[in-house]
Amino acid sequence: MTDIHDLTAVQLVERYASGELSPVEATRAVLHRIEQIQPEVNAFTRVDAEGALRQAEESAERWRRGTPVGLVDGVPVSVKDILLQRGAPTLRGSRTVRPEGSAWDEDAPSVARLREHGAVFVGKTTTPEFGWKGVTDSPVHGVTGNPYDPQRTAGGSSGGSAAAVALGAGPLSLGTDGGGSVRIPAAFCGIFALKPTYGRVPLYPASAFGTLAHVGPMARDAADAALLMDVISGPDWRDWSQLGPAEGGFREALTSGGGGVDGLRIAYSPALGGAAVVDPEVAASVRRAVDLLAELGAVVEEIDPGFEDPVEAFHTLWFSGAARVVQPLGQEDWELLDPGLREICAQGASYSALDYLAAVDVRMALGHAMGRFHSAYDLLVTPALPITAFEAGVEVPKGSEHPRWTGWTPFTYPFNLTQQPAASVPCGLSGAGLPIGVQLVGARHADALVLRAAHALFEAGLADGVRPPAA
Repeated sequence: MTDIHDLTAVQLVERYASGELSPVEATRAVLHRIEQIQPEVNAFTRVDAEGALRQAEESAERWRRGTPVGLVDGVPVSVKDILLQRGAPTLRGSRTVRPEGSAWDEDAPSVARLREHGAVFVGKTTTPEFGWKGVTDSPVHGVTGNPYDPQRTAGGSSGGSAAAVALGAGPLSLGTDGGGSVRIPAAFCGIFALKPTYGRVPLYPASAFGTLAHVGPMARDAADAALLMDVISGPDWRDWSQLGPAEGGFREALTSGGGGVDGLRIAYSPALGGAAVVDPEVAASVRRAVDLLAELGAVVEEIDPGFEDPVEAFHTLWFSGAARVVQPLGQEDWELLDPGLREICAQGASYSALDYLAAVDVRMALGHAMGRFHSAYDLLVTPALPITAFEAGVEVPKGSEHPRWTGWTPFTYPFNLTQQPAASVPCGLSGAGLPIGVQLVGARHADALVLRAAHALFEAGLADGVRPPAA
C-alpha cells in the first residue's frame, strides 16, 4: 500500500474526488513527513502547519460539497523562498533581508494562481542567497543535503524544493531557474523539473537576473508538472513580459495526437560538442534514455547543435544581475553576504555597458542558431549534468578546474540564454546509488512537446526505481 505522502498530485485529486481521501489526511501526512526529513536534509526555511491544516480543512469542506475551486484544491505544495507568498517572509537566503522589513502581503503570480486553485501551502523551501549558485547553502539557513546521501549536495538553487519533492514532503513545488536552478537539483535528487519558455509562467517582482530567470514546476513526474503548469501559466498583469495564453492545456498535451514520441526528430548530443567531460555512468544512463526514445518510435540522430560554450557571456549577464541585487546594500550588509556572492558581485560591477551589450549579442546569436537547429529537430537530448551529486557545502566538486558552479553545469545555462523550454527527467542511478538526469530541450514555445516526451519516458518506465533510500 502506497503511503499517503508518496501519492502524486494527480493521484491525490483523484482520491479527493472519489471520497477515498481527504485533503486533511494528505496534509497531515505531508507535515509528518516534513518533521521526519527536515533534521537530516534541511529542505525548508519555514513550515506553517497551522495554516496548512486550516487551508486543508477548507478544501475538505469544498470537496464534501462537490465544489472544488481549482485543479489542485487540497494538494500540499511548497514554494521556494525566492518567490513572494502572502503572510510568509521571503528571506531569499540572505541575512540582509529582515523579516520585519515588509508587510509580506503579496503573492508572486505563480503563488497567486496556486492559491486561486485551492492549493495547501505547507512551507517555504531553501535557496542559496538570492539564488546565485547551483548548490543550496546560505548564511541564514545553512546547507541542504541530498535525499540519497545528506552529506552530498541537493544541487541548486532550488535544492530545498527538489529534496522536499523527492522525499514526499509535498508532491508539488515552485522553483526558479536562471541557469539551471530547477534542472540541476532535479537531476541530483531524482525528480522531474521543467524550465518553461521564458514568459510562459509570469514572474513578479522582475528578477535582477533579467530575462534569464524562469519560474518552473518541480514534481515527481511529468504528469504532475503538466497539472501544475495548467495552474501557474495563467495570466498576471504585473509581468509585462508574459506570453499570451498557451494553446490548449498542458495535461491534454501529454496524450495529444496519441501521445508519445513516435516520429519525432530527436538530436542527441552526448557532450555539446565537447563542452563537458561526462562521467561514464552518466553517459551510459543518458544513452539508455536515448535508446528508449528510439524504441518508442522517435527518429534519433547523434549530432551537436554546433555552438561554442557561451559561459563568458552568461557570466557577464549573471554577475551583473547579482551586482544589481546587492547594489542598495550598505557596507555593514555587504559583509553579511555569502563570500562567493561578494566575489561575483564585485566582478559584475566591473563590467561596462558595452560588455553587457556584447554578451547580449552572443545571446542573440545563440538564440538564432538554436532556432535554426530546431527547424530540423523537434527536441535536443543531452545529459542534464555531467556528474552526480558531490560533497554538500561547497560550490564546486573537489579538484574542479573551475572556481564557479558554471564549470560543472555546461548543459543547463545555455538554454536560459535562449529562453527555451528544458526539462530534467530521472533516468537511473549511479553505482553509488545517486540519481542521474537526462535533459530534453525544445524550441521556444514547445513546452507541451517537452512535457509529452518526458511523460512518454515515465510511462515507459525510465524512472522506475529512482527513489531515495529513506523514501
